[in-house]
Amino acid sequence: MSLILVTGASSGLGLETVNALAEAGHDVVLHARNPERLSRKDVHERVDNVLFGDLGSLDETVHLAKQANDLGSFDAVIHNAGVLRGSEVLAVNVVAPYVLTALMAPVKRAIFLSSSMHQSGSADPTTIEFSGAKNNGRAYEDSKLYVTALAMAFSARYPQMKAHAVDPGWVPTRMGGSGAPDSLVEGHRTQEWLATAEPNGIKPRSGGYWYHRQVQKAHKAASDPGFQDVLLQKLEHHTGIALP
Repeated sequence: MSLILVTGASSGLGLETVNALAEAGHDVVLHARNPERLSRKDVHERVDNVLFGDLGSLDETVHLAKQANDLGSFDAVIHNAGVLRGSEVLAVNVVAPYVLTALMAPVKRAIFLSSSMHQSGSADPTTIEFSGAKNNGRAYEDSKLYVTALAMAFSARYPQMKAHAVDPGWVPTRMGGSGAPDSLVEGHRTQEWLATAEPNGIKPRSGGYWYHRQVQKAHKAASDPGFQDVLLQKLEHHTGIALP
């Protein structure tokens, strides 16, 4: 069985992912922003461990990486945490996955939650900015393009890591709203599969952009080495943390 960290898993897709992985017998570490976010106290009984930290804070994200390393080497990390709007969109959706990847002991698999809305993100590398809130009205779309590019960049730079991006669909969660048309079940099956399936059964083995276990075409900027390089450089400059 695998040791798997799921970020932003106090509710919604994250919690559904945790429940399914635990039911399958995996050792699951649940991350939540704070204890108050865990409305269901019985979750503690189903998981291997629970870690807390605000991914909108660089210091707390660094501390979360340390907490995770204290538990050992993870087989997979599912970067599920996400924010739709507000000043923390880029911090939670992009900076946190970058910092955790840079500081945690190398993982075998990394799954980054994207969105079909990444197709509307800005592909102009000169607009990438992480200091302060973005005011162009497209922070969420940009963040999902950036995190998709992160998955592709890590796949190219770290052959030992199987990195993928997943569009879970528009699902009925607190973020998606009760009227969202996609299946909540299908919304978490792909990332669970990518985190645990036999590697030979996943094609491509790394660098895929997925929707409901089917490979889709991501925005071309996500696979552009030049765009990726600028993104990584700006993340390093913003955080002061370099990739290993």
